[in-house]
Amino acid sequence: MHLKIINPNTTVAMTEGIAKAARAVAAQGAEIESCNPSDGPPSIEGWYDDAIAAAAVMETIRADDGRADAIIIACFGDPGLQAAKEATTRPVVGIAQAAMTMAALIADGFSIVTTLARTIPISNHLVRAYGMEHYCRAVIAADIPVLMLEEEPQKCYQLIEAECRQTLEKDRAGAIVLGCAGMSDTARRLTDSLGVPVLDGVACAVKLCESLVGLRLSTSAASYPQPLAKTYAGKFSSLSPK
Repeated sequence: MHLKIINPNTTVAMTEGIAKAARAVAAQGAEIESCNPSDGPPSIEGWYDDAIAAAAVMETIRADDGRADAIIIACFGDPGLQAAKEATTRPVVGIAQAAMTMAALIADGFSIVTTLARTIPISNHLVRAYGMEHYCRAVIAADIPVLMLEEEPQKCYQLIEAECRQTLEKDRAGAIVLGCAGMSDTARRLTDSLGVPVLDGVACAVKLCESLVGLRLSTSAASYPQPLAKTYAGKFSSLSPK
C-alpha cells in the first residue's frame, strides 16, 4: 500500500515530522511518501493562508504520478479537501475530518486544542461542515505560532498540556483532538499524562486510508464529479481540468 501525504505548507522540517508520525502507525509494508509544495505559505494560520495552500495542494495532486493508493492532506484546516476529491478518484482524507471521526467513535465529546486563536474560526467551520457539533465540546488555542512547534518543542508541549487539562476540567471532554499536524509527536505523551485519548490527525488519517484502500472504496463520483474541462487563464493554466 502506498500512501501519499501532502503537507500544504512549505516547511520541510514539518513535512519530515509528519512522515515520521505516519510511519510510526502505518501497517507493515506500507510505503509512506511525504511532500510539500515549493510555493506557498511556510505555515497555515488563517483563511488567507488556507486559500493559497489549497491551490498548492491542487498543483501537487496534478503533478502526482498516480502510484499512491490514497492521499492525505496534513493540515488541520483540510485546505483543498473537497476540490482534491474532484481531482482524483482515489480516497483523499483530511487530518481534521479523520481525527474528529475517530474521536466521535471513542468518546461522547471531544475538545480541539489548536495553535493560534485566529485559527479557531476555521476549526469551528469544519466542526459544522463535518456534522460534529454534537461531539465538539470546545475549540481552544494554546496561542502557539505553528513554526514554534519545531523551534521550541518542550515549551510548546507544556502550553498544549495546560490547555488540555483546562478543557478536560471545564468542558468535560472525553478526548482531545490536536489541531495541528505539527503537534503529532505529542499525542502519545499527552495521552499518558492526561489519562484520556489524545488524537493526532495524521495517525488517524493513515489508519482510515488503510481501511478505505483495504475495502476497495474510492471517492464517489456521484458526490465529487470530475471538474468540467475548460482552459484556465494565466498562471493557473497548468491546472486546467482535462
